Amino acid sequence: MKMKARKECVVKKIMNSADTFVKDTVEGITAAYSDKVKLLNDDYRVLLSNYPTAENKVGVVTAGGSGHLPLFLGYVGKGMLDGCAIGEVFASPAASKMADMIRACDRGSGVLCLFGNYNGDLFNFRMAADEVEFDDIETRLVVANDDLASSTKENSEKRRGVAGILYAYKIAGAAAVAGKSLDDVAAIAKKAIANIRTMGVATSPCIVPKVGEASFSIGSDEIEIGMGIHGEAGIEVRKMMTADEIADLVVNRILEELPLTSGDEVSVMVNGLGATPLEEQLIVYRSVKRRLDDLNVNVIMPHVGEFATSMEMAGLSVTIFKLDPELKALLLEPAVTPFYTNLNK
Repeated sequence: MKMKARKECVVKKIMNSADTFVKDTVEGITAAYSDKVKLLNDDYRVLLSNYPTAENKVGVVTAGGSGHLPLFLGYVGKGMLDGCAIGEVFASPAASKMADMIRACDRGSGVLCLFGNYNGDLFNFRMAADEVEFDDIETRLVVANDDLASSTKENSEKRRGVAGILYAYKIAGAAAVAGKSLDDVAAIAKKAIANIRTMGVATSPCIVPKVGEASFSIGSDEIEIGMGIHGEAGIEVRKMMTADEIADLVVNRILEELPLTSGDEVSVMVNGLGATPLEEQLIVYRSVKRRLDDLNVNVIMPHVGEFATSMEMAGLSVTIFKLDPELKALLLEPAVTPFYTNLNK
């Protein structure tokens, strides 16, 4: 009997080339949303808001690797970020690009640099801040570390920044628009981060274009608890769980550090990692909301969708943001970016 030749397994990505993946992506964003964002001097490594900015407003900027859309550059616009420096997939942008961005976003009152807790971003932002100091630009660096699975509570300064940083962008951006000082915007951002916790799960890996193969492997009947958005190992692998079981696990873990009592207000984010259908995200949100209803905790402005992805990784994360009157008011302020619109007011 004639045997059929085995087909070679080829990773399929809709792109022109791995080398132009980031450039083509950013140019696609500016082509689609030119009313909201623009490049700095045609440099695809620096994206800026295209909205008018008041003089003396504190600038709010970020930076990070590509591959996480809408994070990070997707939140540049009105009422959130003024700029974003863009790196290769899962890699920090250069300090020189961060410095260029900071200069472009300074309106005379300084610039808040708000970013995730990753060594490359931290090292390069420090270098950029030192560089722009020669231009008499004052900066503050605030680091998001909401991923509670990545380190213990006692070592929370080592935790990664993941989807919860979206809330910090929203709070800091609104505070800056309100005319608060650089120190006040930084303090409010830190207060927000202190009240944000995230935990994620993954059911399949992602593929970095220049690598061309899966970043990790996991059984077809397994789920990884606490997976990072770059494919970093989680805290354990379990057999596949139901949506209710996932919600219970994640909420229980978050409430260990972020205790809630009757009458508290929170915002909840269920974030798809890139390949999880919206239906599945909504099923998990349903479970989370029921748990919070049982505690008589009120959910304000829920977020369900893709906010911080990892290429085509399957899985999701849950973020709970505990609100006080100040944080709630800033959360509800208007914002418009290519991938985030809040017009509640």
